[in-house]
Amino acid sequence: MRGFFQRFYYGWFIVFIAALGVFFSGPGQTYSNSIFVDEYIASFGWSRSEVSGLYSAATLIAGFIMILVGRFIDRFGQRTMLVIVGILLALSCFFNSMVSSMWMFVVGFFLIRLLGQGSMVLIPNTLVAQWFIEKRGRAVSLVSIGSFASAMSLPIINTWLIQTWDWQFAWRFWGIALLVIFVPIAFFGVRNRPEDMGLQPDGLTDTSKDEAKTNNRKKKVAEVNWKLKEAVKTRAFWMIIICAAIPALVNTGVTFHIISIFAFHDLSPSIAATVLSLTAVVGIPMSLISGFITEKIKTNYLFVIIFITEISLLLLMTALTNVIIAMMIGVLWGLTNGINRIATSVIWPDYFGRKYIGSINGVGTTVMVVASAFGPLPFGVGYDFFESYTPVLLISLSFPIIGVVAALLAKKPVYSNE
Repeated sequence: MRGFFQRFYYGWFIVFIAALGVFFSGPGQTYSNSIFVDEYIASFGWSRSEVSGLYSAATLIAGFIMILVGRFIDRFGQRTMLVIVGILLALSCFFNSMVSSMWMFVVGFFLIRLLGQGSMVLIPNTLVAQWFIEKRGRAVSLVSIGSFASAMSLPIINTWLIQTWDWQFAWRFWGIALLVIFVPIAFFGVRNRPEDMGLQPDGLTDTSKDEAKTNNRKKKVAEVNWKLKEAVKTRAFWMIIICAAIPALVNTGVTFHIISIFAFHDLSPSIAATVLSLTAVVGIPMSLISGFITEKIKTNYLFVIIFITEISLLLLMTALTNVIIAMMIGVLWGLTNGINRIATSVIWPDYFGRKYIGSINGVGTTVMVVASAFGPLPFGVGYDFFESYTPVLLISLSFPIIGVVAALLAKKPVYSNE
């Protein structure tokens, strides 16, 4: 049996399970939840601002609790956490199918944002980080396919389920899918570390000594394991936090208001939807390419590319006058998302090692979720105040500019035992 796993490295099956986990984070993601907004408004007579405010509040609370999830990963392991979170997310979907009041709405969306948007992304990424070091970039890029597949398919599936049955059935569908498909695969298939199966990261074996020696210095550095309390004392940690927060803040704000932004420029909702689909189409190959790039260049330089692209994206949005510019926005957005998904997943284990990656990456995920909660507010307030999105888009340029500086300062720290 061990010989079989040495010929076919089990880590690639772990990548498949991680991608499946990220796919099933969908019920907690904005691209899925947005399909239910009009259903709640029609069913309960709530205003759009009430739904948006409650959604942001639920996301904000979930974001702060994500730190605990990271620590639980380090304590109990990814296998246990994936199974528990998968079951709880399924139960949360069933709970959301019974929502009938605002307090139930807040509780329901708090649960799916914590378990779906946060935990079902954090745990798979930390799992893959345990199984790969030298090939971590390409492994994470393959996991990202699950994310893009989820973003492309869930809005369509949810719309069909709601139109064919109702929004309650749509929630129950995902609860059943989680329990029948994901949870059993996670329970029987996940192993926390290659060492648990007598293997080594990247599938290295005793016959791979020449390759191991070639990458000896790099591997030793990667295997230095920082504790969270040690990592927070480094400048790199806080620069990465900034790099992780800015795309979450800006992109969520733009996504939440994209229909309105396009309407302001006399472009139809169908064009806006096409742009969102285009970002996913472009993002998949870009994430795969980025996975290999991270193995060749320093990850913080990828963040520089991300923020320069985001500056171009925001400037194009101020000049959004026709379909051609709209398609250019979709392409640039897809490029940015593709690179960002890989960079934010790879940089934490690359800089701080595998052993405490749950608690360290948990802080990063917390910041991203919290930033996404605040993203829509500046755009909404800015539009109400200026009666235009142009001023708030220009003000938003300051964030990626700050991001470029932070990325350049986010050099890999050197571990020292004091």
